[in-house]
Amino acid sequence: MVTKSIEIKNQYFTKIHEDAILEYASILDNNRKTELYIKLIQPAFNEMVEKIVYTYKFNNLPNIDDLKNECKTFLTTILDKYDTSRGSKAFSYFSVITKNWFIHKVKKNNNKKEIYIEDIKDSPQEEELVYEDSYLYNREKEEFWSALEAEMHSWFDKRLKYNEIKVYKAIIMLFKESENIEIFNKKAIYLYMREITGLNTKQVVNNLKKFRYKYEDFRKKWQNGQISHIKPRVYRDEY
Repeated sequence: MVTKSIEIKNQYFTKIHEDAILEYASILDNNRKTELYIKLIQPAFNEMVEKIVYTYKFNNLPNIDDLKNECKTFLTTILDKYDTSRGSKAFSYFSVITKNWFIHKVKKNNNKKEIYIEDIKDSPQEEELVYEDSYLYNREKEEFWSALEAEMHSWFDKRLKYNEIKVYKAIIMLFKESENIEIFNKKAIYLYMREITGLNTKQVVNNLKKFRYKYEDFRKKWQNGQISHIKPRVYRDEY
């Protein structure tokens, strides 16, 4: 019998729902799958789709009610494909899939090039994308930065060149102290990195390239729900 969830304001996708999806993806019993879906998964998906559509202004799409139902049906078809070994939480995985699904519809509707949510937030229309749903935004933000931190610790490689190691250590340091330092633009970042590494701007830029590529790869995988979380290691001076 499905455990009855405790209603917590704004927390429509709790650990109970995460566990229900994990169980759904790991069993073959169709009766149990139906029970899990109707009592837990479907209500969470309904709420998630509604909030994402509202938060990111997808409700401007024509026939939005039909599209929301179509998206929910699509999410049902990929429930069995959710793989916890990739490391991403069910909430992150399905919310990213949902946003990308609607972005594809926007692209198709407007006949424009594909865009990322991150790119939308950096556009001149940023102020129009007000995050009314703080739970949705804060949870996604927290999971993104947590995944990025874990991923960054996997970037260290014994084959890195001496200056690349300096830049890598500077990246880790700035990331760890991000709440305690003031960074207003790229120039400020380069200034901090020059101070930390002892390198000049050109050297910093050149040795950042490898890590830029790694970040872009991370971001694309995050957008597609393909992130493999790596348990963050303790930062060591011997890096």
